[in-house]
Amino acid sequence: MDWIAVADVVAAVLMLCGAFLVLAAGVGVARFPDLLGRMHAATKPQVLGLVLLLTGVGLRVHAWDVAGMLFLVAVFQLLTAPVAAHMVGRAGYRTGKVDTSLLALDELTPDQEAAERAAQDEADGETEQADADPR
Repeated sequence: MDWIAVADVVAAVLMLCGAFLVLAAGVGVARFPDLLGRMHAATKPQVLGLVLLLTGVGLRVHAWDVAGMLFLVAVFQLLTAPVAAHMVGRAGYRTGKVDTSLLALDELTPDQEAAERAAQDEADGETEQADADPR
């Protein structure tokens, strides 16, 4: 067996594993009942599945320029998926879409309450200052 045949077999295995993970992510998004579960299913297995698919395609194509572009796609996916998941989770929490009774540890509520108090204190201070200094 030469290197090309081995690379093709490894590429096929990687693409099948990646396709399975992407399928599992899609099923998880459709089946999980809450926002955090869906967000988890949409990010973790989907990103790993995409990286496996891109690695398999890179091995199958046998071209360095294509492999470089696939590498950039994988890097950008790894950089943006966690940030997007964080923002979706935080926005869902702030809008009340997260069932806090399901959380084992809720670290965001005290921070959110402190930020709301600080914003209220700042607004009250600006109102008092405007009343004391009429122009």
